[in-house]
Amino acid sequence: QVQLVESGGGLVQAGDSLRLSCAASGRTSSSYAVGWFRQTPGKEREFVAVMSWTGTYYGDSVKGRFTISRDNAKNTVYLQMNSLKPEDTAVYYCAATPALRGSSYYLRAISYDYWGQGTQVTVSS
Repeated sequence: QVQLVESGGGLVQAGDSLRLSCAASGRTSSSYAVGWFRQTPGKEREFVAVMSWTGTYYGDSVKGRFTISRDNAKNTVYLQMNSLKPEDTAVYYCAATPALRGSSYYLRAISYDYWGQGTQVTVSS
């Protein structure tokens, strides 16, 4: 089993930055793909970013503003969010999977085996 714990969410103003952390414990491996998704009430989880064996990918709405990174020594994945917009307001979840698949596999929430509890990010205008 793998446990994921997100932190770093909060209330910020448009244009500000936040860094989310996803700390992993349990049977983790640096080969796992770790992704970030976000969700607002009444909507499906939206792909934000992923770091996998095939590379790093971002959703179109965050490209150029968000950066995913990984510290294997700390078993932690980060999501640096810059130039935040009110439409970035959501609960952000990190997720992990040991599957070694093509890049498109990691863009879907259903592909992930482990999920954190989520952290709220609110961006005021």
